[in-house]
Amino acid sequence: MPPYTLIRSKRKTISISIRDGLVTVRAPLFCAQSEIERFILLKREWVEQKLSISRQQMSEKQAFALNYGDTLLFRGNLYTIASREGARAGFNGECFHLPPDLCAEQIKNACIKVYHKLAKAHLSERVSFFGEQMNLFPSSVKVNNAKARWGSCSSQGSINFSWRIIMASDDVIDYVVVHELAHLRHMNHSSEFWETVERFLPDYRKRNRELKGLQRRLAKEDW
Repeated sequence: MPPYTLIRSKRKTISISIRDGLVTVRAPLFCAQSEIERFILLKREWVEQKLSISRQQMSEKQAFALNYGDTLLFRGNLYTIASREGARAGFNGECFHLPPDLCAEQIKNACIKVYHKLAKAHLSERVSFFGEQMNLFPSSVKVNNAKARWGSCSSQGSINFSWRIIMASDDVIDYVVVHELAHLRHMNHSSEFWETVERFLPDYRKRNRELKGLQRRLAKEDW
């Protein structure tokens, strides 16, 4: 069994998670160490398999680099990164155009800034569209750099989206929008919550599967 970090908390069960090549075990406050070790032993094959995948993803992330001529996802379609004279980066519907002579890290940072602007505009429009249908209106719509969540909804009614969701297809983006709007009424994932989502997107399960496909892709890219 590889080394792991043990985190005890007020929980009822033992769990194992693997992220960035590291193993984390979470256990109840007073759970015996021997019980934890037995659980880990039972999960050893799964842990080793997932750890191997995680390390491979880390290797691919480290090798990830962008250059002129590469393609980027935007709303489910691929667009080329092009060099264009001038100091400003942008998207013109045909390509991501960037100033010339940027290094790989500068290209990535410039593309992220463009993605942020595109995400804010499109997501705000879709929140307005579905908000009218669902009669649910957030106090604000923000775009952030979250990596672990596509979206979130605060108790104050603010909806936040990761800019990365703008890479997904329009169907998947709409699913994330409806998902977060539904949280304005149900701050959980109860059956009532999913009924709300299904009322407006009957094929939400299919869209969710597509979202997981994007998640697997981005796990190999250093965004």
